[in-house]
Amino acid sequence: MENALLVGLSRQMVLGHELDTIANNIANIDTTGFKADKNVFGQYLQSHASDENFNGRDRQVDFVDDRTGYIDMAPGAIDRTGSPLDVAIDGKAYFVVQTARGQRYTRNGAFQINGAGQLVTSNGDAVLGQSGPITFQSTDHNINISLSGIITVQEGNSTIDAQRGTLQLASFANPQVLQKDGASTFMAPASVTPNPASTNTNVVQGEIEKSNVNGVAEMARLIEITRSYTDVANILSQEGDLRRNALSQLSQTPTTS
Repeated sequence: MENALLVGLSRQMVLGHELDTIANNIANIDTTGFKADKNVFGQYLQSHASDENFNGRDRQVDFVDDRTGYIDMAPGAIDRTGSPLDVAIDGKAYFVVQTARGQRYTRNGAFQINGAGQLVTSNGDAVLGQSGPITFQSTDHNINISLSGIITVQEGNSTIDAQRGTLQLASFANPQVLQKDGASTFMAPASVTPNPASTNTNVVQGEIEKSNVNGVAEMARLIEITRSYTDVANILSQEGDLRRNALSQLSQTPTTS
């Protein structure tokens, strides 16, 4: 009976964690460049269970183990916006941005120009080019971003293209080493050095990468988890009733006829 309560509690703890993960995914379904979180659960066998230990080996008790989690790095759907400052990556790479906490990486290409003329993310972080932050002049217009990330403009009344920089793209041999540092930005561990993007990686102007959260699948899983949580709660309640009844019976004074 004790084992049943402990196993049920371990299951509820895992379901609660997964519920939080799915709720966060659903909350960010419209966040540009967001990558869904996933959970991995396993079976933990207690090595010293005492149930049925009268003969032979002890019987092992199965607990639910909240083993680990990972980020689903699959690309999200591409949304055509037509804005000259919106950029999507076609390939396995990330934009490099400068934050107050250091360099970060993102697939969120919804850029804008701040009051100082710098190209920044929607959070105000500077977008880095190959030579540092990318800065525009007040008279710049007709912004064009090539497939290789070269940014050109027409300045004032001139019809000659002027270059403002080249978007810096980074890639990682194992993207799973990245850690989330915001809704759509990632940080790399100190021991991991980013690589330049491969030559077949392109950037596409006028498009953005949406969240890769599958809303229908997440909602279905949310309903499934809620039902499982309720089922476990009912089982634990029944086990509690059995325990109380057993103690009540054991505490009764035997009567003599």
